Amino acid sequence: MNVPQTLEVPIKGMDCPDCTLHVKHAIAALDGVQAVEVFLATEKAVVSIDPQAVDLPAIRKAVEGAGYAVPELPVGEKTSSSLNEFSRPVLTLLGVVFGVVLFVVVVGEWLGLFAAVTERVPWPIGLAVVLVAGFPVFRNVTRAALKGQVIAHTLMTVGVIAALAVGEWATAAVVVFFMRVGDYAERFTTERARRAVRDLAALAPQTARLVRDGEEIEVSIAQVHPGDTVVVRPGEKIPVDGEVISGQATVDQSTITGEGMPVEVGPGSRLYAASLLSLGALKLRVEHVGADSTFGRVIKLVEQAEASRADVQRIADRFSAYYLPVVGSVAALTFVLRRDPLATAAVLVVACSCSFALATPIAMLASIGAAARGGLMIKGGKYLESLARADVLLIDKTGTLTLGKPAITDILVQEQRFPDKNHLDKEHPVSKSPPQDNQPVYGSVGLGEGGNREATLNLQLSTLYYAASAERYSEHPLAEAVRQAARGRGVGLSEPQEFEAIPGEGVRARVNGCLVEVGSRRMMDRVGAQLENEPDRSDSNSLLPYADLEAQGKTLLFVKINGELAGVLAAADTLRPEVPGAIQALRDLGLRRIELLTGDHPGAAATLAEGMALPYRAGLLPEDKIKIVREYQSAGHTVVMVGDGVNDAPALAQADVGIAMGAAGSPVAIEAAHIALMREDWSLVPQVFRIARRTLGVVKMNIAFTAVYNLVGLSLAALGFLPPIFAAAAQSLPDLGILGNSSRLLRQK
Repeated sequence: MNVPQTLEVPIKGMDCPDCTLHVKHAIAALDGVQAVEVFLATEKAVVSIDPQAVDLPAIRKAVEGAGYAVPELPVGEKTSSSLNEFSRPVLTLLGVVFGVVLFVVVVGEWLGLFAAVTERVPWPIGLAVVLVAGFPVFRNVTRAALKGQVIAHTLMTVGVIAALAVGEWATAAVVVFFMRVGDYAERFTTERARRAVRDLAALAPQTARLVRDGEEIEVSIAQVHPGDTVVVRPGEKIPVDGEVISGQATVDQSTITGEGMPVEVGPGSRLYAASLLSLGALKLRVEHVGADSTFGRVIKLVEQAEASRADVQRIADRFSAYYLPVVGSVAALTFVLRRDPLATAAVLVVACSCSFALATPIAMLASIGAAARGGLMIKGGKYLESLARADVLLIDKTGTLTLGKPAITDILVQEQRFPDKNHLDKEHPVSKSPPQDNQPVYGSVGLGEGGNREATLNLQLSTLYYAASAERYSEHPLAEAVRQAARGRGVGLSEPQEFEAIPGEGVRARVNGCLVEVGSRRMMDRVGAQLENEPDRSDSNSLLPYADLEAQGKTLLFVKINGELAGVLAAADTLRPEVPGAIQALRDLGLRRIELLTGDHPGAAATLAEGMALPYRAGLLPEDKIKIVREYQSAGHTVVMVGDGVNDAPALAQADVGIAMGAAGSPVAIEAAHIALMREDWSLVPQVFRIARRTLGVVKMNIAFTAVYNLVGLSLAALGFLPPIFAAAAQSLPDLGILGNSSRLLRQK
């Protein structure tokens, strides 16, 4: 038995989902092809073949026979201008220019102003204009017809043929014009999808610092193999998936896990390619590299999601599948019973109204324009249709529901272990005024029976003063959270002496003569502080009960002053203030299944989800999220995914509708998603659902009106009351009604 071979074949000329089907069928028909997947976003086909039965030249010939091209250069490299690449924009430009000009001429003819002009244009020239401008449309309709498929353009093409048959070339040109307008939106969306994958791939590290024979050499990532040792320095991206064998560091893994808090790593920790090393230096043993790394799988998942996502069939396509046979039957019956070619042509012309082509795209474009003014970027009308039918909403946590940066949420202090507070008052006084009602007192213990709210606040301010002063020059994200907490409570900072940053642990400094150490549990264990997970809470002299905070997934900073543990600061990502109201608004719209998905700590997810009564799944990688989306889709649900980071990109692409938090989100997430919120405002999420439902209602109204109008006109033409020339004019009359109804969407807020 021959071993299968996998080929990646670049494909040029695909600009719609139907194109991928044409290419897939052409390749699959070859003997020796075992499996084929065609990716529109990356313009390639992945083909599994029997190399003894088929080869690349045979595949190229099949693709070219289907009307597409296989360039010699690899996918993603620029080729020189070919006739195929040059002719498409030229034909498109001609279609638009002639379409606009002819549209103006026809309108003038309706008003009796341009009759002389249209009469002077020979019919063969009009025919040539229609054929040139509409060639891409006619080609797709022909391919669909050969496969027994009916699309919206099929109906319009029948109208064009009928208009040409009775000499109405100008009317045929107008029909072509509106078909091409719809194509522009689809082509734009396709190009955005392609750019998303290119931008995602650009984030992957291209080189690595490899250790060979005791020396460090920088090599291409292709030269790194599992088992090798690589070195990563501060500010560099981690080039591989691997295990830390030496060093301590702070690593930002949000690109992969979505976890907003940086993590402290040391020997034995496993890291992902494309993560950012903030502080410290590491040596890693390579486990996975390139396409086999977690980040490489993210790229692959985005490609597969773009290929496997079931495209929402347009309303016009569904209507055409039923309407076109009715029109053809009436035309045939008219010819059989009346033996009148003109009446038969009139039936076809009046039934295939331009208003039918306008019914869906004009409403969609009106909503997309209105939404853009309100901070919503919607990449295509079909996503509005899917959104209107959605019944499942999946939400990422970090950077989506939350602000994506740490903030101090709790300060635990104990009076007996704290240095002389009078020293603080003399050297660097802080506000001692009672806090306002809207200023919460952080959780605290160890105050004794005489503790009160003001005393608690003063101890917390003292803790912040020492910790923030020690962290004054630290670049760690948690240090900024401590400084921000101090600034927010009016605490000024002192100049630290003997400052030392310890990668992976914390900082040590002298503040007003006191030795202050602020850092992780690892640092406290190393310097000898006794930490207990379950202290005796009845003893005011006991150590601080921080175990509950750890269980909530919060990051703890221990503050040690002159060798004594004085307090604990807890940091966590914070919920966006408008989120609870937005979630309730979504429930009010009837969206009952809303679930939280996150790569974060289960405790942090539970704390956030329980507050809003949301089910959740935590500790997820990108492939886990996309599996959950597919599970819902396989059960018949229409899924909406909201996310903001690279780790969300596969799920955003796989979902029926992906919504990206635009302003704070990753550019890759914005490109992979179908809708982007250009403001960090969660109230836009229920708003876009409302826009989608209203738009779908207008579209259905437009189609119903067009169908009734056309059926009335069809009946009149079949009975001989509507000659072809008047049928050609009558088919454009409902356009005003469609435009007026759709224009209501422009006024929505």
